[in-house]
Amino acid sequence: MHEATMHLTTTWVGLIDLAIFIVAYYFIATEEKYEINKAKPALFAGTFMFMLIGVYFAVNGLDPDPLHDEMEKLILEIAEIFFFLFVAMTFIETLIERKVFDVLKYKLVSKGYSYKKLFWLTGLLAFFISPVADNLTTALILSTVLFTIDKENRQFLVAGAVNIVVAANAGGAWSPFGDITTLMAWTAGKGEFVDFLSLFVPSLAGWILTAWLLSRYVPDGEPHFDVETEEVPQMKEGGKTVIWLGASTIAIAVLGHQFFHFPAMWGMMFGLSLLKLHSFKLKHTGNGGYDVFVNMKKVENDTLLFFFGILSAVGALHYLGYLEYIHDLYGLVGPTAANIGVGFISAIVDNVPVMSAILKASPEMGLDQWLLVTLTAGIGGSLISFGSAAGVGVMGRLRGIYTFGAHMRLAWTVLAGYILSMVLWYIQFEILGIY
Repeated sequence: MHEATMHLTTTWVGLIDLAIFIVAYYFIATEEKYEINKAKPALFAGTFMFMLIGVYFAVNGLDPDPLHDEMEKLILEIAEIFFFLFVAMTFIETLIERKVFDVLKYKLVSKGYSYKKLFWLTGLLAFFISPVADNLTTALILSTVLFTIDKENRQFLVAGAVNIVVAANAGGAWSPFGDITTLMAWTAGKGEFVDFLSLFVPSLAGWILTAWLLSRYVPDGEPHFDVETEEVPQMKEGGKTVIWLGASTIAIAVLGHQFFHFPAMWGMMFGLSLLKLHSFKLKHTGNGGYDVFVNMKKVENDTLLFFFGILSAVGALHYLGYLEYIHDLYGLVGPTAANIGVGFISAIVDNVPVMSAILKASPEMGLDQWLLVTLTAGIGGSLISFGSAAGVGVMGRLRGIYTFGAHMRLAWTVLAGYILSMVLWYIQFEILGIY
C-alpha cells in the first residue's frame, strides 16, 4: 500500500481505532448471531477510524495534507477493486437474466451427476479457470452455478462454496493473473512469469486435500430431476454473446494491465460499455433486449460496501503504523516462519494490504521466499470466509448460507490443505531445489 507517514500505534487515536476495528470484526464474524449485515460494522469502522485520525491531527495542530494524500491513494486502491467487482457482478446478473445458468444447471443435473460429482466438478473448474480469469470472478461465477443447481440443500451449498473459494484462491496463487497479491509480487519484480508456475504442485495438492476432506460433508444422492415434469430452459436471445463478452472483458482487463499497466478495472469498465452496446443493439433489432441498469439493481451492494469498509479500516491501521509490525516479524522469527505466518495474518486482515506492506518493507529474501509469501498470502485468505476477495464475493452470492460461522465449522479442512501446501513447498524448494 503506502508508507505510514506517522507512527501512532501508542497514541489515544491508535488505541481507540484498534479497539473499533476489533469490535467491528467481532460483529462481522457474528453476523448470524446478531442478524446484522457485515457491511454495517465494516463501513462504520472504515469511515469512523479515519475521522478520528482527522480529529487527532486537528487537536495536535498537525498538517492535514499527508492524511489527505493517504486517503486519496486509499480511495484509488479501493475504487479499482470496487469497480472490478461491480462489473463482474453486473455480468453475472445479466447471465442470470438471459437464463444462461438455468441452461447450464439443466445440462448438469439432467446427466444425473451426484452431489459429490458436482462438488468435484465445480472445484476443478474453479482451480483451472482462476489462473486466467482471476479468483474473484471465478468464485462469483461458480458459486452462482452452485446455487442454481440446488437452492435448498444447505449441506451441499456450504461445502461446495468453501471448496470453490479454496480452489479459486489456490488456482490464483500460481499464476500472476490469478490473484491480486500474485500480480503485485510479479509487477514488483520479485519473480519472472514462469517462476510463479512452480507453485502449481503445492497449490494443487493443498486444494485436493481440502476438497477430499470437504467431500465427506457433501450429501449422497443427486439433485432432484424429473425428466417428465422438468421444463427444458431456453437461453434468451444474446445469451451466448454475453458469455463471450464476459470472457473478452476479463481478457482485456488482464492484457491491459499486463502490457499497458492499466488498472484491471479499466478493462472491466470497457467491457461494461460493450455490454451496454450489446443491449442497445438487441432492443433496436426487436430481439428481446435487456436493461443493464435493471441487472445492476440486483448486484449485492452490501458486498461492495463491505469491501469499502474493511479496506478502509485496514488502510487506517496501516496509516497508524500497525502493519509495520509485519516487518519486525521477519527479523524476529526468520523469513520462512514469517511468510507462513503471513497466511494467517492475511486471512484476518486481508491479503492485499498485507502483501503491500511486505513489498514496501522489502525484507532481504531469495526467490524461494518471495514465492512462499505469494503462496501463503494467496491461499491464506481461504482460512476465513472474508479473508479474500473470492470469499467475500461468495458470501454475497450465497447470502445467509455461506457465512462466517458456516465457513469456520469447516475451516479445519482448509488448514489441513494449507499445512500440506507449506510442507510440499519446503520439500520442492528447500530440499529438492526445484524452481
